[in-house]
Amino acid sequence: MRASLIQIAVDPDEPVAARRARAARLVREEHGSADLVVLPELWTVGAFAADLFAAESEPLHGPTYEAMAAAARDAEVWLHAGSFVEAVGDALHNTSLVFSPDGELVASYRKIHRFGFDRGEAVLMAAGEDLVTFDLPHLTVGVGTCYDLRFPELFRGLVDAGAEAFVVPAGWPARRRGHWTLLARARAVENQAYVLACGTAGTHADVEQAGHSLVVDPWGEVLAEAGPGEEVLRVVLDPAKPAAIREDFPALKDRVLGVEAPRKPRV
Repeated sequence: MRASLIQIAVDPDEPVAARRARAARLVREEHGSADLVVLPELWTVGAFAADLFAAESEPLHGPTYEAMAAAARDAEVWLHAGSFVEAVGDALHNTSLVFSPDGELVASYRKIHRFGFDRGEAVLMAAGEDLVTFDLPHLTVGVGTCYDLRFPELFRGLVDAGAEAFVVPAGWPARRRGHWTLLARARAVENQAYVLACGTAGTHADVEQAGHSLVVDPWGEVLAEAGPGEEVLRVVLDPAKPAAIREDFPALKDRVLGVEAPRKPRV
């Protein structure tokens, strides 16, 4: 399976509508080169541009949905369209959308762990509640977003739901780039799953972004890593590899904590 991670740069001087059109063009350019395309977190406004969240929020079936559905259909790819600011009544959510090659919505995920320590996203966004997976041909994918990467229990839950790979769009700051790489590899190793971690480039709200999107295999090896600027990272995945590694080194079968104890038979 061919995957492309589009590490788009967020420039505060570029209007949101222009960046949306540019992102759609970049997705379309992967036609014939990718089966799965991934965009970063909050690439429409910038993950740290909290003052723009409300003004640039959209309903689920808003302009970002329409642009990404059309791009997936034109490119004939599975598209994880990163995330955008979703307006739900008076609440805002950091919401990811996944489209099929027909442009149909197959999954949506509202970010569970909000970053900010009582500021920014943590107070402006409502928390999601549901773990989300979606099925590609021969591979089940779990969804997380940025700060979620620091919470291993979420990914354990996704494994229990059948995930063999994780897609993690992010707006990760450059000053914590070391954590980005470390955590992506850790989630891959401990869950014996692929991790496709797609971040933004550029600087927004005076926060320099880490870039360095990466793809990690189920053994923890980095298959590909981007640089700091806007870039398309392309990699080929073997859908059979998670199952093969889990069979050869069956660590997940030895889980004790967090696993429901076997029920004793009634006498």
